[in-house]
Order: sequence, then C-alpha cells, then structure tokens
Amino acid sequence: MIPLLPAGHLPQPFDAAFLDNPYPRYAQLREEAAVHRVALPDGSPIWLVLREEDVRAGLTDTRLSVNKAHSGTGYKGFSLPPALDANLLNIDPEDHQRLRRLVSKAFTARRVEGMRGSVQAAVDRLADDLAGQGGGDLVSTFSLPLPLMVIGDLLAMPEADRRRFATWVSNMLTPESPRQIKDAVENIHAFLLDLVATRRRALGDDMLSALIAVRDEGDQLTEDELVSLAFLLLMAGSENTQHLISAGLVTLLQHPDQVAELRADPSLLSEAVEELLRYAHPNQMAIRRFPTEPIEIGGTQIPAGDTVMLCLASAHRDPARYPSPDEFDIHRQDKAHLALGQGMHYCLGAPLARMEIQIALHTLLRRFPRLDLAVPPEQLPWRVSFRSRALKAVPITLR
Repeated sequence: MIPLLPAGHLPQPFDAAFLDNPYPRYAQLREEAAVHRVALPDGSPIWLVLREEDVRAGLTDTRLSVNKAHSGTGYKGFSLPPALDANLLNIDPEDHQRLRRLVSKAFTARRVEGMRGSVQAAVDRLADDLAGQGGGDLVSTFSLPLPLMVIGDLLAMPEADRRRFATWVSNMLTPESPRQIKDAVENIHAFLLDLVATRRRALGDDMLSALIAVRDEGDQLTEDELVSLAFLLLMAGSENTQHLISAGLVTLLQHPDQVAELRADPSLLSEAVEELLRYAHPNQMAIRRFPTEPIEIGGTQIPAGDTVMLCLASAHRDPARYPSPDEFDIHRQDKAHLALGQGMHYCLGAPLARMEIQIALHTLLRRFPRLDLAVPPEQLPWRVSFRSRALKAVPITLR
C-alpha cells in the first residue's frame, strides 16, 4: 500500500533530468512499481500508471472517467470554458457515443480518402519550398504547416489564422508562465466562436459546415459541443501530426539501414509509421482520468475522485510487452501501440493522421536521397513538459 503523503511531500519526477530525456526515469519508476503517487510540476498530486498492461486496461476501464465532474480534488487542468471543454476527450460513454456518432456523419472514410490528392499536393508544395532553400528548418518549413494546411482546408479555416492557432495551442501545452495558458485559451475561444459564427452565415462543403448543419437541423449537438469539436479537430489534427513527422524523420535518419530499406521498398512505410507511433509519439500521457469508485491498478488501491494519469510513453517502452523497447525497428512484430487511443476514445482522425505522415515521409525520402541533419542529433532543441515531447526545430541539409 502506497502511503498517502501530503501533496507537498510527494516525489516530483518531472525535473530537469526528466525533461532532458524522460525514458530512463520511466524505466526506473516502472521497475520499482506499476503505479506511483507523485506531484506534477504545479504540486498537484496524481497517480502515475506506468506499465503497458495497466495503461492499456485503464484506457478502456469505464470506472476511470474523463469528466472533471468526477474529480474529488478540484482538478482544473487548462480551465477551459464550456465552449472548448465539451469535446470527446472530456465526455463519458453516453454523451461520447452521441457526439462521436454525429461527428462520424461529417468525418467519413470517403471524405478522408478523398483528401489523398490534396494532401500529396500540399506535401509537394512544401517539399518544393525545402528544395528552393536547399534545406533549412524542417519544422517551420514543412512539418508545422502541413497538418495546418490539411486540417485547415478540411474546416475551411482562413490561411492567415492557421499559424496563430498553432502558436496558441503550443503556448497552452508548454507554457512559459500560467499567464500564457490563460491568454492562449482566451484567444482560441474567441477565434473559434467567430469562426463558427462566420461559417454559419455562409455554409460550404467543409466539415465545420457539416457539423453546423447537424446542430442547426435540430439534432443533438449543442452550441458548446459544436465549438468544442472544432477545437478538438483543429488541435488534434495539427499538433500531434506535425511533431510525429519531425520526430519521425529524425528517428529514420538515425537508422540509415532502415531508411535504405524504405527507399528500396516504399510498401514498408506503413509498418514504419506504426513503429514511429510507438517509439516517437509526442504525447507522454493520455488525458487524465478520475475513478468513479475506489479502484485497484497494478496492485495499488486508488481512491475515488483522485487524478490518474496513464503514461503512454512509459507503456510504449515497457519490455514486458515490447522486446528491446528502446530500439526502433520497422520490422517489429508487435505493433499494437496506444498512441491513437483505445476503445471508445480511439482517435477519429487516425486514418487522416496516418495518411499525412506516410505521404510526408515517403515524399521526403523519395525526393531528397541525400537529406540529412545539419546538426548532431544531441543538439536538436526539444519542447518538453510532462505532457508532451516535441522538436522545436530540425535543421536539415539536402546536399
């Protein structure tokens, strides 16, 4: 039984060494116990679940609610207004299934597959920019704008607003001060309210218009749910994809034998992307959860209402599930990762994310046979927090 120490006396694992490289810390904690009670950087107490078996089970355990109403400790997180908070990540089964069904009407497999040509065109345009510069920063020139172009076109978001939105999301996820979170949330909130109001006055063929039509035809989508869904689609559709393209290319370049295989046989790329989702996904944690009743995880009793965080990054490096988990291997047999969720909360945009990453990496490897990092990998700058780990810049040369 883990002693319930006061929050001020809890271990704080998210220190400078963790931020530099979290994986050794995860390995140490995972070896010591399946679950640890620790403090977040702001001092908030959480239960950190580390082993793959427990993380996988936790993602589908209906006793672990994602609704903050079940928090017994006053958890506030980003303190989102209702118009941003009523999204699929924060809603339990009954409302979640209703919302997911409505979103699925607009986010169809046919619509996603129909975007393949436009995604390739966007990738080619950005690759042309890289070629014209002879290289440069992959993040600002390629991996950041690509998903903004794709999801921006899907929602018919004005081009001038796309990078501003990405900056606000970045400031919210890895802030330099609490004020930065508040400002980012306020800017996102005002922007999306205006975007929905503008679109309602002139509906088009985009997905936001389709979602507005569902709401306005008297279906079950409330105004807060509509704006929250737009927020989730834009944030999830841009944030994770851009970082996985950057980290994915860096990972591949550090494994030249596997890059040679991918160039010789592009059909291997789908398998490589699944391994990248396990090995290099930016999300460290799944969204926080709150037990609706006392619950046992990994032999540890957790009281109802406490905050539980399921550590995806630790689960993906758990040797009990993945042999030699710290090695990147496109031929790995077990590719059943958790990067895109599990069960009810499986990512609706997974097919689009996979398509973007595969097309992006395939095009870069095909067009630039001499592409390489312009600096040693250890000099690459990372944007890090307990929530995410992403590259700020990736200087490349095309030689």
